Amino acid sequence: MEEEPARPAAPAAPTPPDAPQTAAAPEPPPVDEAAPVDEAAPVDEAAPVDEAAPVDEAAPVDEAAPDAAAEGSRRRGRTTLLIAAAAAVLGLVAGTCTGVLVQAGREPTKLPPLSQAALTRGEGAAPKPLPADQDRRVRTDGDLRELLLKKPRGAREIEWLDGVDGWMDLATYVGTFGSPSEQFSEYVHDDFRRAAVTRWKTGATRTVEIRLIQFHQEEVLSALEGSDTGRHWAGWGREDDTDRWPIPGTGDGEVFVHNRPESVDGSPPLYSAEAHAWRGDIEMEIWMADTERIGKDQIMDLARRQMERL
Repeated sequence: MEEEPARPAAPAAPTPPDAPQTAAAPEPPPVDEAAPVDEAAPVDEAAPVDEAAPVDEAAPVDEAAPDAAAEGSRRRGRTTLLIAAAAAVLGLVAGTCTGVLVQAGREPTKLPPLSQAALTRGEGAAPKPLPADQDRRVRTDGDLRELLLKKPRGAREIEWLDGVDGWMDLATYVGTFGSPSEQFSEYVHDDFRRAAVTRWKTGATRTVEIRLIQFHQEEVLSALEGSDTGRHWAGWGREDDTDRWPIPGTGDGEVFVHNRPESVDGSPPLYSAEAHAWRGDIEMEIWMADTERIGKDQIMDLARRQMERL
């Protein structure tokens, strides 16, 4: 099979005879960079500017110019805010001063009359102060030992080891508790003032001990708290074998009779009874022990008579 002959190339478009021939632009003469420049030569301002002239990218660009403009704008903004704030403060001060001056120039407003009527002065002599036997404060600020019940007739004194001449200091008193160090801190906090105590023995085995503990009570009702603590421990853990009754005229004072004997430090088993009450700044404690059960009337009689002396 014969190959197809190659197609001839398209002839070039003929140039019309009337079309002007564009002459090639003459190249500019070379510039002598070493030639001196005449700065006094006149500049032809009408000369055309070659907008297509190459830009020298290596020329330094002043980048600080926009930042300086922004900084100036920010400074002007801060100044405006400061001026506005100062104007507001001055306005408040001026308004306050004006209000004070206006109020000072007004006449004072009269207060409304009191609702209570005028009290008339009493006639006659002033009442006499209470005698010492009726003023409880006089009695309790005196010798606290004198407020203790007296030893009954026929009772025997017990050799005193827990105090000096009827007084108990704080260390001796807290030594009667199971944890003296803790109780010492508690009674210091409760403003312990002093404690008076008496003790006697009747019959062959019955002993009686009465304590009066006084507090300063400047911030806490320590006598009340001490009585509550004593009543709590009197019945704690022994509810099944303990009887309790209120002491008349004492509010929350109580007596406790324990119906089961207990042995302490190897001693023979003893029955016990106790009483706890308070009045004013004085707490009262009564302790009885015997080889025989103690009756309610016996502990109640002691508690009632001791509270009457307070």
